[in-house]
Formats: sequence, C-alpha cells, structure tokens
Amino acid sequence: MISRTILRLNTISKLGLRAFSSNVPDVNGTEVSLAVAAVENGIIAKRELKYLNNYEPPRQAWVENMNTPEEKKLGIIDLHPDVFGVMPRIDIIHENVRWQSLYKYVSYAHTKVRSEVRGGGRKPWPQKGLGKARHGSIRSPLFRGGGVIHGPRSPKTYFFMLPFYKRLLGLTSTLSVKLAQDDLHIVDTLEIPTEEPKFLEDLVQERNWGVSVLFIDDTDIMPRNITVAADNIKHMNLMPVYGLNVYSMLKHETLVLTLAAVEKIEEKILFQLHRSDNIHINSKFHLNQ
Repeated sequence: MISRTILRLNTISKLGLRAFSSNVPDVNGTEVSLAVAAVENGIIAKRELKYLNNYEPPRQAWVENMNTPEEKKLGIIDLHPDVFGVMPRIDIIHENVRWQSLYKYVSYAHTKVRSEVRGGGRKPWPQKGLGKARHGSIRSPLFRGGGVIHGPRSPKTYFFMLPFYKRLLGLTSTLSVKLAQDDLHIVDTLEIPTEEPKFLEDLVQERNWGVSVLFIDDTDIMPRNITVAADNIKHMNLMPVYGLNVYSMLKHETLVLTLAAVEKIEEKILFQLHRSDNIHINSKFHLNQ
C-alpha cells in the first residue's frame, strides 16, 4: 500500500515520523481525523490509501486555510486516483445531468379525448341517404374542435433510474475534471473568524474562485460563521458529503472540500467500487448505498 502524505511546508527537518491510527485526539480530547490533525499539529502524517494501483500514482493538491482572505498553503495531500484521477466520461456526466434534471419534472400538458370535449352528443346526420360519410359525433378526432388522439395526458412524470455504475462514474468523472481544471480546492476546515458576508466575498475574490462556490463538509452540521455568511450570498452554498451530486458540482464554478470531506468521499466511493457484489454493478438499484 502506498501511503497518503500531508507535508508541512515549513522546515520539516526537525520533525520526526510518528505512527498514527486513523483518528487521533485533538487539544480538547476529541478524536479528529488524521489528515486534520496533521495540518493542525504540523507533522508529517502517513495514512494508507486503500485499493491503490501501483501503476496509478496518487494525485496531489494543496491544503489551504480559511481563516484569512489571503491564501496560505498549509500542506500537500495525496488524492486517490480512482476518485480524483479517472479518465472523464463526458457522456456519463451528461447522462447524470439529464437524469437529475428530469427525475423531479412533472408535465402538466393535457389534451382532451373525444369523450371529454364539450358537445357532440347527437348524431350529426342520418347514417344513410345523404351521400355523406357516416359519423356519430361532431367531436370525433376527424372534426375541427374534436378530441385529440395520442395527445399528452397529465400529470406525466419523466422519472427513470440511472444505472448505479453510471451514477458512480459520474461522480468520479466530475471530481476528476474539477481537479484537472484547478476548480477543486481543499481546505483544512470551514471555520472563518466572522459571520460577515463581506469576509467570505473578499476571500473568494482574493483567491479567484469565481462567481459561484460550493463548500462541502463531511457533516450537515456546519460551523456557524460560514453558515450565516453563506446564507446571505445566493451564489455560495454549503452541502454535506451525502448530498454531493454531479449537477451541483457543475452548477458551481469552484468546489471546496474540507479534509474530512475528502476522506469521507474516498471512503464511500472506494467502497462502492470494490464491494463484494460488484458483479451486479450494472443494476439500477443497490442495497446499502
């Protein structure tokens, strides 16, 4: 197994190597992830990358801060190539966007059949004797103002279930594209010193993160300051890992992940890629997703 390494950028010659478990206690005694502890404590931390192919080297990204508008490089993190370094399938990304756009859409377009059109109860003329074609109602689809055949009937849903492997490949393709285009940034935490929206706007502008930013954390309980600040800026949104999707990532110009979110995303996606019942990956539904 090749290990994940987070390197502190300041002088590291004085630091020694230490062996850690996946979780270590912080200064308050609460267990935090190894990646977060490595950045906070200024150490060289090693953590194994599961299911790593020897011919696919890990991708690397800077770890940035969030407590000042000016960007500070805190370290380098290795990213799993099966999650952040796959060959992007643009067609699969398009299928995911189309699926997400349609699964909530309901069409209310409605046309009336001959039995629903007003009038036309009497036979327009006798069956025989006039030399005309026989008709039983002026609301037949053959008449102007009559019923419509094969027209839209409401409500109609366009829901369909995208196969599981396409949803999984859509996530990895989008994450890889974001990283390759330098639109994916990794921060140590979402803690900011103030709840003023101006601070968050200045931070985004200073770092050229674009007009829209999506912040991802490992839980839906976000820090108060960034929650209040982002609530007043309509083009900046917060989302937990379990809500991460292709459409939202493409809708926002920049994707910002915390260290804890990176670990959670890799854990979930790698589990699905290497699960024991992967022989049924082409099926539309999977238990324990």
